[in-house]
Amino acid sequence: MNNFANTLEQKMSAFGALCVGIDPSETELNNWGLPDTAHGAKEYALRCIDAADGRVGIIKPQVAFFERFGSSGFIALEEVLQAARDLDLFVIADAKRADIGSTMLGYSQAWFGDDSPLRVNALTVSPYLGPDSTVEMLEHARDVAGGIFLLAATSNKEAGQLQTAIIDGQTVAARVLAQAQAKGAGDCGVIIGATQDLALFGLKSITETDVGLPILAPGFGAQGAQLSELDQLFGASSKRVIPNMSRALTGAGPNAMAGLIDKARLEL
Repeated sequence: MNNFANTLEQKMSAFGALCVGIDPSETELNNWGLPDTAHGAKEYALRCIDAADGRVGIIKPQVAFFERFGSSGFIALEEVLQAARDLDLFVIADAKRADIGSTMLGYSQAWFGDDSPLRVNALTVSPYLGPDSTVEMLEHARDVAGGIFLLAATSNKEAGQLQTAIIDGQTVAARVLAQAQAKGAGDCGVIIGATQDLALFGLKSITETDVGLPILAPGFGAQGAQLSELDQLFGASSKRVIPNMSRALTGAGPNAMAGLIDKARLEL
């Protein structure tokens, strides 16, 4: 029986580790000559999926760019996710959900419910409401062979204000990593930005010892990190890294995207 870790490993073995980020922002839709509407976002995402099919095994739709259109945006997202499921793509929904109690249960049912139209393989989750706030989400993910990625050292510039803070001799980012290692049994990963100074975030050890869990790494391409630097950046844990690229693959328009994906794969 497949579980999260096995499914992810199969995709990475078959297609490599590259993850295609699908971010239908207003700027991106304009660049592609699409209307800034829910329909435009759907068309953008479906074209991204077409380019990804047979080239990569992992995609990461940014939920906010659908959510901004309200109910029509969620309908568009549901259709996009169904198209991805039909192609057996491994889908990481970038929604960064976080809450406690019954509210977290609601999020869990939305993204990992058996019959939910939003059903995905993995979800990005914020752990900053406390270590136990993610337990219910993780349990629901496990029920459907899914998993979660906890925000540890994110790629945004202001991340260090919180994530490098030290509690009992350990950075917040390092505590999140330790939480993922303790709670996850092959179904919990972390997000670590490729543009961040790992030593500053208390995560230098992952370059020296295999971290043992998947690392979703934004920051490649438009944000400055290069795929050719992946081994140098993550060292002993580099085989765990899922490098995410979005604008670097989509910025030249839909006709160039497939070729850019092929080029990026050769750099890994």
